[in-house]
Amino acid sequence: MNLHNLTPAKGSVKKTKRIARGQGSGHGGTSTRGHKGAKSRSGYSTKIGFEGGQMPLQRRVPKFGFKNINRVEYKAINLDIIQSLIERKNVTEITPDVLRTHGLISRNDLVKVLGRGELKSKISVSAHKFSDTAKALIEGQGGNCSEI
Repeated sequence: MNLHNLTPAKGSVKKTKRIARGQGSGHGGTSTRGHKGAKSRSGYSTKIGFEGGQMPLQRRVPKFGFKNINRVEYKAINLDIIQSLIERKNVTEITPDVLRTHGLISRNDLVKVLGRGELKSKISVSAHKFSDTAKALIEGQGGNCSEI
């Protein structure tokens, strides 16, 4: 390898257009902007979503339905999950703090206990909401439900 046969790596050198550097560059004069019109002027910018006068996609797409701004989201915890916690972790009382420490809910989640699965042991559960079936199954085993 000598100085006379050194070359840059393939793809590392990119030939760039030198725009607005005189007629000799091949891109002088109008500087690749064409003649006249808004796009040729400095400071030109379009609105976001502008499609050249055509009805923009955001306005073409139909909007329907209703978003309730007062909706309250609950994290669903079923009885089979509670039963597995009792068996694996030997838990005697279920609260949002217990569920949080075991990674079942996040910090600000509200908890609703649902009735899927089977409960085999007596347990006291405190949550933000209970479904009727979950409440019946928990109380049927001798446990108690308390809403926070």
